[in-house]
Amino acid sequence: MELVVGASNATMTSLLGKLGGLLAQEYALVRGVRRDVQYINDELTSMQAFLRDLSTAPDGHDNRMKDWMKQIRDMGYDIEDCIDDFAHRIPRDPSSDVKCLFIRARFYELRMWWPRRDIASKIADLKVRAQQIGERRSRYGVDNPRNRRKNGSRVSDTTYEVAEHQLTGRQLIGTKEPVGMTTDMKKLEDWLAKSDNEDQAVLSIVGFGGVGKTTIALALYQNVRDKFDYRASVTVSQNYDQDAVLTMILKQVKPQESDHKIKIEAMNHDELVKELKSHLAEKRYLLLIDDIWSAQTWENIRNCLPDDNRKGSRVIVTTRFQAVGATCSQRERIDFLHPVDFLSDDESKKLFDRSVSESKSSKDSDKELDQVPQEIWKICRGLPLAIVSMAGLVASNPRTPSKKWKEVCKSLFPESVPSLTLDGVTRILEYCYNDLPADLRTCSLYLSIFPKGSKISRKRLTRRLIAEGFVSEKHGLSDEEVAETYFNQLIKRKIIRPVEHSSNGKVKSFQVHDMVLEYIVSKSSEENFITVVGGHWLIPMSTNKVRRLSVQSSGSEHGSSRKHMNLSQVRSLTMFRSLDQLHFHSFNNGILQVLDLEGCKGLKDKHLKDMCRMLVLKYLSLRGTDISKIPSKIEKLEYLETLDLRETDVGELPKSAGQLKRIINIFGGNKNPRRGLKLPQEINKETMKALRILSGIEIDEQSTGVEGLHQLTGLRKLAIYKLIILKDSKTFKELRSAIEYLGSCGLQTLALNDEGSDFINSLDTMSAPPRYLSALELSGNLDSLPKWINKLSNLHKLTLSVTVLRMDTFELLCDLPLLFSLTFSLSAAKQDEAIEDILEKNKSESGGEIFVPSGGFKSLKLLRFFAPLVPKLSFTEDAMPALERIEMRFEAFEGLFGIDTLESLQEVHLRVNSAADEITNFIVEDLKAIKKPKIIVDHVISS
Repeated sequence: MELVVGASNATMTSLLGKLGGLLAQEYALVRGVRRDVQYINDELTSMQAFLRDLSTAPDGHDNRMKDWMKQIRDMGYDIEDCIDDFAHRIPRDPSSDVKCLFIRARFYELRMWWPRRDIASKIADLKVRAQQIGERRSRYGVDNPRNRRKNGSRVSDTTYEVAEHQLTGRQLIGTKEPVGMTTDMKKLEDWLAKSDNEDQAVLSIVGFGGVGKTTIALALYQNVRDKFDYRASVTVSQNYDQDAVLTMILKQVKPQESDHKIKIEAMNHDELVKELKSHLAEKRYLLLIDDIWSAQTWENIRNCLPDDNRKGSRVIVTTRFQAVGATCSQRERIDFLHPVDFLSDDESKKLFDRSVSESKSSKDSDKELDQVPQEIWKICRGLPLAIVSMAGLVASNPRTPSKKWKEVCKSLFPESVPSLTLDGVTRILEYCYNDLPADLRTCSLYLSIFPKGSKISRKRLTRRLIAEGFVSEKHGLSDEEVAETYFNQLIKRKIIRPVEHSSNGKVKSFQVHDMVLEYIVSKSSEENFITVVGGHWLIPMSTNKVRRLSVQSSGSEHGSSRKHMNLSQVRSLTMFRSLDQLHFHSFNNGILQVLDLEGCKGLKDKHLKDMCRMLVLKYLSLRGTDISKIPSKIEKLEYLETLDLRETDVGELPKSAGQLKRIINIFGGNKNPRRGLKLPQEINKETMKALRILSGIEIDEQSTGVEGLHQLTGLRKLAIYKLIILKDSKTFKELRSAIEYLGSCGLQTLALNDEGSDFINSLDTMSAPPRYLSALELSGNLDSLPKWINKLSNLHKLTLSVTVLRMDTFELLCDLPLLFSLTFSLSAAKQDEAIEDILEKNKSESGGEIFVPSGGFKSLKLLRFFAPLVPKLSFTEDAMPALERIEMRFEAFEGLFGIDTLESLQEVHLRVNSAADEITNFIVEDLKAIKKPKIIVDHVISS
């Protein structure tokens, strides 16, 4: 079915909730308007039921149905705008307040007379429009959809939501070896790793879209990266921004500049080229440049690299075009051209089985999946993208009979085809997309907000979906839990690919395959769901009213195209890179709900005055921008739910921020260097009762809001990045009391970075453990662990100061049943010389070596050590049976022993500081000789 219904259904759901709220406001509606609103509400309820039936209907709808759907969608948008306009033009009726005088109530009625009449007129027009749309359906013969057969391939919404939320596990994301490439990978790795004095050499990987070029290139990049001084990976594509590419390369190969130096983001083109050439000139570097579309693109990038680098540097490029690959690797005896072919039948079956196994739920029986006919992967003709997509479809429908799968194959390809064309790939992607429930289609379409090749934050996506109204409480789950469920389904369906995990075992960031994203962007454009400007896509500018705008580059050609857009109905604005040629006065401040400017250049404090007029704004991200102050009028954003100020220069929120009644998430500060957002002065249960996350704050003796923390009983995460208070002071005691109380109310994440207050050592005196904690971080000069820590049966993630790296620590923690990751870290802003003395003392008390005891740690998969000195560590037999990865970052290292006894261990990652001595480097080289587990070494330059 070509018709897009997911976004339209989501629009109706959000709209009906607002209409219900409007009907509840007796005082606000002019006489007669209530009947019109009720009529519109009833009509839209019937339309939504129709949309839901449509989402389960078989293929074959015609242009009349699509046009009628478009009319429903556009009317829904206009009604929603009218309601939001009503919300901010008609304030609360003062006559409901007993303190208001009679004359004030009469003045209010007089002042609101014209806005009420104006909105009443709009609602009357919308009622007529709704009637006309309903009549037009009958007049032009738009038929009712036929229901899908009961043995259809899609599971019900209820089944997948509840099941997936309950069955989601925690795992680590590793690099998978490409199927069918064992011999070639060895040959290519040897060529890349070969150290010589030759000039920069180029490996071109060439093949059809979806054949696995990027997968191969990334695996090569990961496997040989430790052989090079500098490394960087970027995506280019068809319509690219050269300065953006150069900036991304430079940020990866160059340590972050200190505050007084010019930031990389502020450099112009000539400065970027000069800096890049200078920085790479005398170093051996490895660059991965993915998806080059033209020889000219390669020439432009090559001219920005050093002219004479005889260090054996390597560049890996991927391209769909043989001619482009030949141009990149034109020097016969220096460069390398590697074509990627389709998989054989055996290799296809292996990839299909592996992909299904990764996606299937524990409750799905292998017997059911074994009945899947071979036609399901054979129709993919050896194309990995198609095989993986079909595997996601099969894993999501485990009880579909073999006969049904054969019908699916026949409908996709009625006649046998020798190879898969671009049209064939689109057919497969279309079928997988149409199999999605309506809510998941909406989530899939929403991915077109983000640029091609970008790493997308899981939390950024889920919080935005909630703010847009596409996710709500369902089946006893909170909106956050439902959003997580949808996200897990997108992974299971192979629509997105996890690329990075958090230390709690959940996905941190993900990517979308470029061909999948291209399909999604086209669908999103067709529905007028999201309008993309710039970036990698060549999409004609929309002639419709723009609802959600994603500006992915800021070139002059895109600036001129935006001038011709109708931006009066934009409800969501996302900017990448720069605010050039975009003015906030172009938008209707009364309806903008999502404003995401993360990482934007050019954002100044003066722009924030415009933002404080966006009265229904729910999501505001200024992360990574240059702002330094939040205006006091932020209290006008009474609908604001998420405020993200991380990695900015904002050090304090205005007093009025305490009046944000609907605020759920406040993020501030910076982890590196440690810098916090001062605790809001006014915190109380009445004004901030919705607050769930308070992260990145700073508390000192001048903090006046500590006492109010007691009242935030709904708080689920408290992260204090900087804690500087006097021992046993009033603030000290109030904070400890607040943490103890919040721990009994449901606090799930607690992070404390104690800079000399000795506060973390006082936690042992708490009368009861914070039993709901799933994540705990205690940084600073920690003497010993709180005795109650072994009672935290829900704890998944634990980060401790390296000062407690002792055998007794391991013994105290070994029985925690769900502990997934354990980290020992030194994160203080300044390295205290006493810390090194403590490390030496701990080591000497253990006889110069710290042993990890056998038994216990049944669930631990990740063990990390980040410290200037990592002492000698030994694992006894049967220690940490589930451990999969060890990560270390150090300047001095004394050895790692017994890892051959860790049966589940797959990888050891070592990040060695450039200031490391000869003994440390010798120990590291000796470790690299181990065949199993895989040892990955990165040498990092101290900044």
